[in-house]
Amino acid sequence: MASQQKVLLVDDDHGLLRLLSMRLQTAGYEVACSTSGEEALSRLPLFRPGVVITDLRMEGMDGLALFKAIHDQAPTLPVIMLTAHGTIPDAVEATAEGIFSFLTKPFDAKELLQKLGDAFELAGGEGGTEEPSSEKWRSEIITRSPVMEELLNQARLIAESEVSVFVQGESGSGKELLAQAIHQASPRSKMPFIAVNCSAIPEQLLESELFGHKKGAFTGATSDHNGLFRAADGGTLFLDEIGDMPMPFQAKLLRVLQEKVIRPVGSTQTIPVDVRLVSATHRDLHTAVEEKEFRGDLYYRLNVVTLEVPSLAERREDIPLLVNHFLDKLCSEGKRKERRFSQEAMQLLITAPWPGNVRHLYNVVEQVVVLSTTRLIPPSLVQRALRNQPNDLLSFADARGRFERDYLAQVLRMTSGNVTQAARIAGRNRTEFYKLLNKHQITPSLFKSS
Repeated sequence: MASQQKVLLVDDDHGLLRLLSMRLQTAGYEVACSTSGEEALSRLPLFRPGVVITDLRMEGMDGLALFKAIHDQAPTLPVIMLTAHGTIPDAVEATAEGIFSFLTKPFDAKELLQKLGDAFELAGGEGGTEEPSSEKWRSEIITRSPVMEELLNQARLIAESEVSVFVQGESGSGKELLAQAIHQASPRSKMPFIAVNCSAIPEQLLESELFGHKKGAFTGATSDHNGLFRAADGGTLFLDEIGDMPMPFQAKLLRVLQEKVIRPVGSTQTIPVDVRLVSATHRDLHTAVEEKEFRGDLYYRLNVVTLEVPSLAERREDIPLLVNHFLDKLCSEGKRKERRFSQEAMQLLITAPWPGNVRHLYNVVEQVVVLSTTRLIPPSLVQRALRNQPNDLLSFADARGRFERDYLAQVLRMTSGNVTQAARIAGRNRTEFYKLLNKHQITPSLFKSS
């Protein structure tokens, strides 16, 4: 990250734009200028400013429309609005919409710099032109994607609070890394971060693993065990794949979150715990709640704030960065001497589907590095690695979802989109059948021509 903080200026008055730009550059900011809202939107993903300063009244897209468009892309990006004296009511409306602040023209330069410093401080920087705060908290996340940067901005703001965070994302997309980043940016960063994969622990052992047990509580309990909640006391507990947690245990977890105490298996005493909970899943828990497969009260307790981790396909600009990072890591581990991908090989990696996301990408890079006999990795090796990647076994929920989609499509093709006939074949009434179609976003009319 550059040492200078970035400001995007937007105004259709060229003279004012030059004056503002010189003042901010003199104050130590890195400045980019746009003469229209449309141009500003096109510059956002490339320049990635920390603050936007825009005039309210402009030809074409005005400042308020620009703010709304920015807010759709980057909800945490502060926007300062410049207004003429006669547009104060508009400025008040803009503030109500979520504008960070506004300045009336002609404005005082000292006041502008003060508001700019406040905006950077709100966004998580140090304010003013000081060196930005350490990026160590997010150092494990390799990205230049605007989508990921906005996600990290949200994570940094959330980290300061104690709210429970729910991380949604596909398998292999980096949910645990985001949870670690939230922990590192939080006041709990010097305390433990404990990660638990709920789907990897047998149901009968889950309570013991999380809450602990007393000696003799069950066969094989030869000593006291503190459990992972106590191991994470004062810090952060990350519950991955929480969607696979058995229903009977969900009630026990809810009670712990409400009362902030645990009771080890075989004990009559409760123990207070101070844990910040971050949970994650690749499943659609909202649907699971509707289908009575996940407790609604637990879902809403966990889901105070939701962060959506994009798939690798949604951040393809990160693939060269990730590939080179993996190459450096693998080569430093002694798997091979220095290697790099040919241009054609890198293009194959950028355009591949990546169903397994970042984890899948790492596996391919590792295989290619091990098999390469030359410093320049050819596209043929990448093609072979992509073909040879084993398919991950689907979870029960995902396998059932795939079956349902395929089955519904098949009966609709058989009946040329006639829902009544299709429901009869499926042995479901029309209401149930429509619910299934809506769940999988299948439109019957699309099957009429077939």
